[in-house]
Amino acid sequence: MKGGCHSYKVFGFSRKFKLSEAQPPQDVIDIFASFTDGGEYMSAEQMLHFLGDQQEMECTLSEAEQIIEQILQKRRGSDNPSGDPSQRLSLDDFFHYLFMPEFNGPIKTQVHHDMNAPLSHYFIYTGHNSYLTGNQLSSDCSDAPIIKALNRGLRVVELDLWPNSTKDDVHVLHGRTLTSPVPLLKCLKSINEHAFEKSPYPVIITLEDHLTPDLQAKVAEMVTGIFGDTLFYPQEDSLSEFPSPESLKHRIIISTKPPKEYLTSNKKDKVLSDGKESSEEESTDPVTDFDADEQSESDPDEEENSGGESKPPQQGAPEYKRLITIHAGKPKGGCLKDALNVQGDKVRRLSLSEQGLEKAVVSDGTDVVRFTQKNILRVYPKGTRVTSSNFRPNIGWTHGAQMVALNMQGYGRSLWMMHGMFRANGGCGYLKKPDFLLQKSPEDEIFDPKKPPPVKETLKVTVYLGDGWSSDFSQTHFDNYSPPDFYTKIRIVGVPADAAKKKTKVIENDWVPIWNEEFKFPLTVPELALLLIEVRDFDRSEKDDFGGQTCLPISELRPGIRAVPLYDKKGEKLTSVRLLMRFLFLYE
Repeated sequence: MKGGCHSYKVFGFSRKFKLSEAQPPQDVIDIFASFTDGGEYMSAEQMLHFLGDQQEMECTLSEAEQIIEQILQKRRGSDNPSGDPSQRLSLDDFFHYLFMPEFNGPIKTQVHHDMNAPLSHYFIYTGHNSYLTGNQLSSDCSDAPIIKALNRGLRVVELDLWPNSTKDDVHVLHGRTLTSPVPLLKCLKSINEHAFEKSPYPVIITLEDHLTPDLQAKVAEMVTGIFGDTLFYPQEDSLSEFPSPESLKHRIIISTKPPKEYLTSNKKDKVLSDGKESSEEESTDPVTDFDADEQSESDPDEEENSGGESKPPQQGAPEYKRLITIHAGKPKGGCLKDALNVQGDKVRRLSLSEQGLEKAVVSDGTDVVRFTQKNILRVYPKGTRVTSSNFRPNIGWTHGAQMVALNMQGYGRSLWMMHGMFRANGGCGYLKKPDFLLQKSPEDEIFDPKKPPPVKETLKVTVYLGDGWSSDFSQTHFDNYSPPDFYTKIRIVGVPADAAKKKTKVIENDWVPIWNEEFKFPLTVPELALLLIEVRDFDRSEKDDFGGQTCLPISELRPGIRAVPLYDKKGEKLTSVRLLMRFLFLYE
C-alpha cells in the first residue's frame, strides 16, 4: 500500500491521518539478516535454506531460483531479466514475498490424503436443502445455489422431490412451505455441468422422495439420461462396504432409501398439531426422529386418499431402486441405540437432527463413533432454523459424522467453520478421517471426544500485522471521523478440551495495524481442531464492525511466517486484505 493521508471531518474541522505503508516486523528483519549473514540481499541458495529451516518446505535450488524470479517479476514487472541465477532479494522484496498469499499461503493446496479408503472413512462437504436461495419457508428454489456450492467444492447435494401440480412431472422444493419450485430436470442438468469444476471426486445426490412409483420411474429416466456413464450404481442390491473416492472420480451417485422400504411400511407419519405430516425440519423429537427425512417420505397413495383409508402397499419403481448406491435404511423399533447397532454386513446411511445428535453423543457417544467407522451418518439443522441459520458442525465431526449438512446460504461462524474445514486436502471436498475415529485402541476402546488424550502439541501463533483494508473498503466504512481501530480475535474449535479464545490489543486509528502478539494453544486432538480468525473494528458505542475472517484446519497449517488472506461474511475472499502471521508447533 502506498503512503498518503486521509482527511476526516469532525464538527466542521478537518483531521488528517497519515496512511502508512506496511513495514517488515522485527522477526522478519532478524530472519533475513541471519540467512544473509547480515548482507543486503538474499541469494537463491540462502532462500533455499530459509525455506527448509524456517518454513519446513522441501525445495530444490532450481525451485528457489524460480521463486525469486517470480517474486521479482511480480514486484518489478516483466522487464526483469528472466532465468538469471544471480537474481537476489532485498529485505523489502523478501518481506513482500512473505506477505503474498499466492506465494506463501497458510495451508497446503494439493490433495494429499489417501483417497483409496471407503467413503465412510471421509468427512464429506455436505449441503442442506441445497436448492434454496434464502430462508426455509418462502424463498425461491433454484439451481443457482447448487452451482455456487459445487464451485466451492460441495460434494453432497440435497434435493427434495415432489409431484408438480398436475402430478405428471417432478419439482424440487421445500415441501409444505411457500417456497417456489424449480424443475428437477434443471437441477440435474446444472449438477451434470458443474459437478467437477472444483473437484474430480464424486458428487452424491441425496434425494428426499415424495413421489409415486410412476414419477420415481420418470426420475430414473431423467437421471440416467442426463448423467449417462457418469452415474455409478452397484450391481448388487446393497453394499457390504462403500467404494472409495478415488474409484469414483468423476462419478455421480444417488443416496436415498429403497422405495419398497417406506412404500410398504405400516408405520404412519407423525402428525403435527396443525394437521400437517412432519418433514425432516418439522421434527420435534430429537431421539425417536433419528431418521426424520425417511419418516417424512410417506406413501404418496396414502396422502392422496381423501377417504382416509390406505390403499394397498405398492412396489416402488425397480428402475429407480437400482440406481441407489448409498441406502438410507429405516431403523426398526424407533430406538436410537438399535439404529446405531453395527451388526450385519450391509452398510447404510442414517440421519440425525442436530438435537438428536446432541442427545445421542451424551448417552451413546462411542456408539455414534463406532457406527461411523463403517456406515455413514448425516446430521442436519433443526426445523426451527427457518432463517437458514446453522449449528456448530464440529460436534458431528468429532464423533465421526461424514455428512454434516449446513445451509450454504446461512452465513455466520458455523458456515465459516465449514469453509475452513474443507479448505483441507486441496479443497477437494473429501477429508480422510483421523485413524482414531476409524479403529479401536489397543485396549479395545472407541474414541470418546469427552475424554481426550493428554496434550499432544502446542500451537504458537504470532499475529504480526494486517494490510489491505484501505484498498478494499471506503475511507468511512468503519468510522466517519477517523481510521479504524482494529483488533484480531482467535478461536480454537474442536473437541471440548481444546476450545480457546484469545484477542489482540486494539490498534487505534491505523489502516495498517501492527500487533506483534504471540499466543499459545495446547491441543489434545489437533487433527480435529480449527483455527478461526476474525478482525474487527472496535466501536465504543455500537457493535464492533466486521473487518474480515478466515478459518484454517490446524492439521493443514504450514509452519513459518505466512500470509493469511481474509474473507467477507459470505466467505468470498477479500481482494487485498491479509494478515502476516507465524505458526509454530511445539511437540510434547
